[in-house]
Amino acid sequence: EPVKMARLGLKAEVEWVGLNCGIMDQMICAAAQAGHALFLDCRSLDFEQIPLPGGLSVAVLDTATRRGLVDSDYNERRAQCDAAARFFGVRALRDVDRQTFETRAGQLDPLTRRRARHVIRENERVSQAVAAMRRGDMERLGGLLDASHASLRDDFEVSSPALDSMVEIARQAAGCFGVRMTGAGFGGCAVALVRAEKVQEFSLHVAQEYTRQTGLTPSVYICQAAAGASLVPA
Repeated sequence: EPVKMARLGLKAEVEWVGLNCGIMDQMICAAAQAGHALFLDCRSLDFEQIPLPGGLSVAVLDTATRRGLVDSDYNERRAQCDAAARFFGVRALRDVDRQTFETRAGQLDPLTRRRARHVIRENERVSQAVAAMRRGDMERLGGLLDASHASLRDDFEVSSPALDSMVEIARQAAGCFGVRMTGAGFGGCAVALVRAEKVQEFSLHVAQEYTRQTGLTPSVYICQAAAGASLVPA
């Protein structure tokens, strides 16, 4: 029961760890299907498996910098989004369309406006990314990842110098369709979509150039979408 497993994982993080996180990570661990992306409604927990285009590799780019989520500004970002939702009179910012936001955004303070703009436009990018995957349009999908990182950096302000360096290096590497930070930010990893036949060249360039620019030694993990957690027969 993927949803039940995910709910238990969320309960542990919120009540024991103290992180006011969402359920996306728990759902992908519980419900993932090999070769697919998970299109998830985090309110209803309805989900759909979206086939990933062939000839594609996923590169996880570890910046060799670490974050402490509970001690970071993550919970503050959540509170800012909740405040913006209250301003619009909705349960969550997913219930605000772009036209409504653009009409009333000037009434928000600049910081809250940037936070809300990121969430509203990021939700649009998710739907656009699903459509791009269904068409097999990797150029469009990569462009959406690039736009997502820019928004996370500038509007949500959860990137870091190390992440920005990694993203720029990866974006210039051969075979890269697009790249963005992943997770809650403030350090950690970026994720890139890379043409499969270019992945070794990509990995070597990223590792060498990142070390040259930052003095840090990154790790590059080449991945494929795999199935989620399941019971193993005794």
